[in-house]
Formats: sequence, C-alpha cells, structure tokens
Amino acid sequence: MQRFAILDVASVSPQPCPCGTTRRAFVEVPGAPGSLHIVQIEDDARTHYHQRTTEIYYFLEGEGEMDLDGARHKVRPGTAVMIRPGCRHRAVGKFKIINVAIPAFDPADEHFD
Repeated sequence: MQRFAILDVASVSPQPCPCGTTRRAFVEVPGAPGSLHIVQIEDDARTHYHQRTTEIYYFLEGEGEMDLDGARHKVRPGTAVMIRPGCRHRAVGKFKIINVAIPAFDPADEHFD
C-alpha cells in the first residue's frame, strides 16, 4: 500500500451536501483513516448527525453560528469545532470551511431526524 496520497482539491467537482456544496478529498483512497472536505455552507445547513464519524470543522470565511445538539455557538474565521458521533449539528450563516471526517466520509453515515 502506498503510504501517501496527493490531490488537488480545487480540481474535484463540487457536489451537493446537507450544508451546501462540498469538494471531498481522499474518500476513494482505500484504507484512508479520514477524509478532508472543502465546504461552502449556504445560509442554514440542514440538521444532521453521524453514528460513526467524528468531524472537525475549521472556519475559513464567514461569521454566524453552529447549532450543536440544540445550542447555538458563535463561530468566525479561525474557529475549530469537533463534532462527535450522535451530535445533531448544522451551521447557520454563509461560510467556507475545512471539514476533516474521521473515519473517511461514508454517505451511509449521514442521518436526519
């Protein structure tokens, strides 16, 4: 197994997600311990949760709030948020973030109430 992977994330086609649009890196790498996503969050994202995935959001642009298990928290560029499995979450506002998913993103682990 190759011990590294390189990807020009800007070359990845954006796709819809509950938050807006995302460019997902390393999702297709066999055995990858996680994946990295560049997400453009548009207005109010859809509340969702994961049963197995921990996510780390790092805010690059925009200001607003994160709704985490029903409580609102202010966020701005430079803010990092770790979201453990089971935490219902959504961003409220327009943002650009880096999202690190551990383990790598699995669309079957995206749940809505």
